[in-house]
Amino acid sequence: MSTPIASSSSSADNRPLFIVNPAAGRGKTGRTWPQMKATIEAKLGPIDVSFTNAPGHGITLARDAAEAGRPLVVAVGGDGTFHEIVNGVAEGPASTGTKRATDVGILAQGTGGDFRRTLGLEHRLDRYLDALAGGRSRPLDLGKATFLDRNGKPTTRWFVNVLSAGMGGLVDQYVQESGRALGNAAAYWFASLRALMTIEAGRLRCTVTGADGTETVHEIASYMVAICNGRYFGSGMHVAPMADPADGLFELVALPAGSKVGFTVRSQRIYDGSHIGQAGTLHLRGRKFHLELIDDRAKGTFLLDVDGEPLGRLPLTIEVVPNALHVRA
Repeated sequence: MSTPIASSSSSADNRPLFIVNPAAGRGKTGRTWPQMKATIEAKLGPIDVSFTNAPGHGITLARDAAEAGRPLVVAVGGDGTFHEIVNGVAEGPASTGTKRATDVGILAQGTGGDFRRTLGLEHRLDRYLDALAGGRSRPLDLGKATFLDRNGKPTTRWFVNVLSAGMGGLVDQYVQESGRALGNAAAYWFASLRALMTIEAGRLRCTVTGADGTETVHEIASYMVAICNGRYFGSGMHVAPMADPADGLFELVALPAGSKVGFTVRSQRIYDGSHIGQAGTLHLRGRKFHLELIDDRAKGTFLLDVDGEPLGRLPLTIEVVPNALHVRA
């Protein structure tokens, strides 16, 4: 059930809105929210709260908040919750000469916390509140991605962290299908094993538009291609150590296709970033990417992971929108 506490008064619209996913952290967020709220208001003063009740609900709540001119919207949940709040705020009114865009804040409660690692936010409530109370707003880039959704319909979504094609998207789909009754770690372990057995290596054509507007075309064979605005994904995998979410560019990283055993061994190096510079690892940089499969063998398994969400499949076009998001961090 959604419970917006805010009134329609202009003074209420000046209060921070906290959008809470009560299911985050296997329901711990919902159980501990009353205690968290008391701590938050002791630091920030009165806040308004809305609870999400279904996938995509956070987008609607955040969009409405941005359209109402809220100065700050805070995502309380996992990476998926933050993804939805970013999409909602990005769909709201852009900044103008007289009105700056709504700031976004993070109070991470899920198991991933990947984008807050890039921002250097320590996983402690007092550190999150210091960032929110400090009022320091960092302009960051967003990615605008156009692809086919799970029904084959062209769709557009914003992403702030990492969009990957291949293994990650397939794992996300299997987790969503099977649920997380055994816990997040077990769900992802079984989903990863299943994905490794079923995935086909993708042969892709990748067109890159560089910082100077020059286009280059590359053929890529891989089980996973990641296009990165942030540095981490997959609950702490350091996929793009060089990524800077404020430089107007994306980093593409792909491990070479070979045996699945070899891919598994290589992928372990992502946790400490040592895969970069290793023979066979591809690294490209640009402000726009277009990816399409050269053949259809991998079509059913080469799926998209958009900030940790299984949202569709290739073909895919991504472009950087500089300074499109303002984050309190």
